Amino acid sequence: MDPILQECQELLEAQNIDSNSEIDFDVNGELHTLSYAYITDTFMQASEESKLVFLRALQKAIEAENMGVEKFFEGMGQLLLMTHLSEKFDN
Repeated sequence: MDPILQECQELLEAQNIDSNSEIDFDVNGELHTLSYAYITDTFMQASEESKLVFLRALQKAIEAENMGVEKFFEGMGQLLLMTHLSEKFDN
């Protein structure tokens, strides 16, 4: 297992955050549901530098408490959806 992915999972487990938690996104009236695990796994397919940025941002979100992790995954999920939609329109 990728050590950065493992560290992300351990951070979530240490905070009793279920990686199967899901966030719903409404995109033009169409509902998309992404889990924390899916978002994390998708970002772990990026470059080593990007993976480290994701890890550091997750650490900061956990330190922020007060909905920091939920907001973090909302933002990362939105980024994934925007990337997917822009790739869809480019083809």
